[in-house]
Amino acid sequence: MQEFVEMAEWLTSQNLHIGDRVESLPDPNFTAHGRKYVSFSTNNYLSLAKSTRLIEAARRGLEAYGVGNCESRLLGGDLGIYGELERKLAACKKKDAAVLFATGYLANLGVLSSLPQTSKYARICGFTSAREYTYAYFGDEFNHISIREGIRMSGAARATYRHLDLNHLEALLKRSTVSTKIIVTDGVFSQDGDIAPLPDLLQLAERYDTTLYVDDAHGAGVLGEHGGGIAEHFGITSERMIYMGTLSKAYGGIGGFVATESHIAQIIRLACSAYGFTSTLPPDQAAALCEAGDMIRDEPERRVRLWENQRYFVKRMSDLPYRLVSTNSPIVPILVGDEDVADGLARSLGEFGIHVDAVRFPAVPLRKARLRIQLNTGHTKQDIDFLVDTLRGQQHCVGRHKQYLNERNVGIIA
Repeated sequence: MQEFVEMAEWLTSQNLHIGDRVESLPDPNFTAHGRKYVSFSTNNYLSLAKSTRLIEAARRGLEAYGVGNCESRLLGGDLGIYGELERKLAACKKKDAAVLFATGYLANLGVLSSLPQTSKYARICGFTSAREYTYAYFGDEFNHISIREGIRMSGAARATYRHLDLNHLEALLKRSTVSTKIIVTDGVFSQDGDIAPLPDLLQLAERYDTTLYVDDAHGAGVLGEHGGGIAEHFGITSERMIYMGTLSKAYGGIGGFVATESHIAQIIRLACSAYGFTSTLPPDQAAALCEAGDMIRDEPERRVRLWENQRYFVKRMSDLPYRLVSTNSPIVPILVGDEDVADGLARSLGEFGIHVDAVRFPAVPLRKARLRIQLNTGHTKQDIDFLVDTLRGQQHCVGRHKQYLNERNVGIIA
């Protein structure tokens, strides 16, 4: 036990950020420590989480089903509301079927760890095959940690290609002799905000007879004309693609899913422990998320405002001496470099009632610390102007935005 005590003391001494207690959730405005803040660090991209329409749907779900199902869906917990949500998600992604999980993290962990184990499971049940199946994953180096952990748990061979370097990926695919190759990539990379080149990845998948698994956590509901995500953004459909998404970001709730062909969905339901040996999300959440899918379709103005805010922020930042890591998605990170400087900038913004996360190692490489700015449909131009002008210079900012600060009841810390 002593080593854990020593490690905890050392980690505490490093002043690592472990989250702050808040009194309301960001939409994007919230309250913490009795002060009002505007958040530029919320995944609630479309401000759905506190919408009246979603709350009413969740209330109806609570009245119909209660708080939780307390069962695996393979036993007595397969409520009809889950199937309704899966059908809506599959239709949105133009896939045959969808499989629902309690969280997006669990979806990646469960599906990626179980796919290479399916043949072993099938043989135990009596399946015979004329050949021996071997598996290998090929993942972008900046993939989310849930992807990396799922791949590691699978026991399959794995290779990592340099970020968005498709020449490197192709060289790895050429060298591989396994029977089943699976390329895995984020759709929108969470710390850089850049978008995977899906058409080019799909060409490689077709050339080397490969499955393509895309984690579109930050694209679902955000990218595409109708919020269909990265596949709709590029106008792509393919039987080779397994589409994974989360429901805790643009959808405003909790949960994860994969949308895929019916035979893959059947394999996941039968062979994935993260599906069959745990309860899924509460039924009131499923009811709310069915409504969220309809809202994403029915209220495109939310997505329009989000992208207007993104373009306005990028334009305003062009006058400042900061380097933006990417400008292709609502995630627009400001590269700082030095970890302590990034932390200091985030604290300084917090003193003015602006919440921004400083992202540092190990989430990003050493000396690549950044402020991760996430735009939201609920931001006003005043919010964005205040952020940009605060980054430019605090004293100038206070004078120019005094009325704005008074309206938001932000107490400036000297």
